Amino acid sequence: MKRLTLAALLLAGTALATLPAQADIADVTLGGFNWSFNGVNTLTLTNAVPAGNQVKNLPCVICGENQPLQPAGFGYNDFGNTGNASNLPFFSSGVVDKTLGPDTLGAVNYGGAFLQAFDPALTFSIGIDVNMANGQPRQTLESFFFLDVTDKTVLAAFINRSDGNLFATNNGTGFPDMTLTGLSLAGINPNHEFAFFARISGATDGPDSFFFEPSVVPGPIAGAGIPGVIAACLGLFGLHRRRRNAVA
Repeated sequence: MKRLTLAALLLAGTALATLPAQADIADVTLGGFNWSFNGVNTLTLTNAVPAGNQVKNLPCVICGENQPLQPAGFGYNDFGNTGNASNLPFFSSGVVDKTLGPDTLGAVNYGGAFLQAFDPALTFSIGIDVNMANGQPRQTLESFFFLDVTDKTVLAAFINRSDGNLFATNNGTGFPDMTLTGLSLAGINPNHEFAFFARISGATDGPDSFFFEPSVVPGPIAGAGIPGVIAACLGLFGLHRRRRNAVA
C-alpha cells in the first residue's frame, strides 16, 4: 500500500483534484503521530460567509487571540498573533491553552459526548476568520482535519486541491469570512476524545481563527468566560489526561 505523509501531500508537484482514494493513503503524520484514514468525509471550502459572530456566539477551536466570551466548557488553542509566517500548523485544545506550540497535540481534547450535546443536530461547519495584509498574496489553507484522538483516525479532511485560497470578506477580527462544510458528529464514539487541526501557509497579517458553527447558530452566549473554562478543566468534558506530545 502506498504510504503518503502530510508533507508529501502538501508538496506534491500537481494539485489533487479530490482527496486521494482511501486505499492510496496509509496514514498522515500530524503532531508526531500517524493518523489513519477511516471513512473520511471530504470537506469543502467556500467563500460563503457563515452566520454568527465569533465573539458573541461561535465557539473558537483554534484562535489567534483571547476569546473572553467563549462558551462555558468550550476550550481553545490561543496560538497568539504570529504575524507573517510561511507555515502555521496548529491543533485545537479542549481547555484554554496559551502554550500549545505549533504542530503539538494538546493534553486535553474534546469529549465526544460534550460535542454531541453542544450540537444535537450533529451536523456542523467551521467558520474561518481571515486576517490579511492589503495588497499581499492570498493566504492558503493547506489542510484541515477532524480527528479521533483516541484511536488516531481522520474523520474528515480538507487537503488543498488548488482551492485553498482564503478570502477576507470581513478582514480583521470579528466575523468569519469563509466556511468549511461536510462535518458530522453522527456515529462518533461519545467516550472518545476529538481534536481539530489546521495548517495555513503564506500568512501576511494578524492571526486567522477557526470557529465551531453548529447547524443552528445560538444566541449570545450565556455562562461564558473564564469561570466556564475553569469548570471544564475540573471535569465537564469527562476527558482523560494525556501526555503532551510535540514535534521537535
